[in-house]
Amino acid sequence: MRYYFQLLRWNKPSGRLILLIPACWSLWFAPSAPPSVFILLLIISGGIFVSGAGCIANDIWDQQFDKKVTRTKERPLANSKVSLKAAWILLILMLFLSLIIVLSIPTESRNLCLQLATFSLPFILLYPSAKRWFKFPQLILSICWGFSVLIPWAASESSLAGGVTLLFCWLATIFWTFGFDTVYAMADEIDDKVIGLNSSAISLGKKSIKTVSFCYFLTCFLLALAAFKANLGLTFWPFWLISTLAMQREVILLNSKPKGIKTSGSHFRNQVRIGSFLLLGMVLSRLI
Repeated sequence: MRYYFQLLRWNKPSGRLILLIPACWSLWFAPSAPPSVFILLLIISGGIFVSGAGCIANDIWDQQFDKKVTRTKERPLANSKVSLKAAWILLILMLFLSLIIVLSIPTESRNLCLQLATFSLPFILLYPSAKRWFKFPQLILSICWGFSVLIPWAASESSLAGGVTLLFCWLATIFWTFGFDTVYAMADEIDDKVIGLNSSAISLGKKSIKTVSFCYFLTCFLLALAAFKANLGLTFWPFWLISTLAMQREVILLNSKPKGIKTSGSHFRNQVRIGSFLLLGMVLSRLI
């Protein structure tokens, strides 16, 4: 069971949280916010199952490559602690549970959510292969993350008629994801070059950190516009200001630290904290 949890990455909650954070941004930006407990639980459960499926698909695609990369060589499929057959069974189970979650969404929202979930599936399963044929595979992941905004909104509002608020929340999530996953890719940059895999960190080269900084700037700018259009209260803005400064501080720290697993991991975890802090501001502004 320990190795199955590792395959699902359930032993690393940061990776699950960083998907659920923009999903909750969407729910708290929506006109019907605060969301019902039932919808919130469905979105959280769905996020856990879908991200688990994505991680397994990633490891199935990269089983042979993971053995050659320092950060991933101890993953259960790479070191043969879990069989390929077991991984496929677990992948199918996660997709089935994800389908059950979608079918549990209230009737008025179910069809739209099912359509969005179906449309997102190819991107989720395709992303792990993107590093073989696309210079910026992190963009594919960003599109996957974008569905974590669209599906919760659809579940809550029964439509995607969210106007500027939904559009800017979606775009903010796209840029935020591209930024933090580019930093995450820096940890594997040396190994990926040797193997012949692509990443935005490799493709951008010396422009990587400046690009990440610009992505974070756009993230916070777009969230500010979304918050303004959603009529969030004054309570939100101190949280937004602190988070905006914190994101740029994290970029500055990248310039003073060597590239590697430790630096990328720390940056990733801090993005979870900053994203959560933004979410806290949204929640409090709605409740107060």
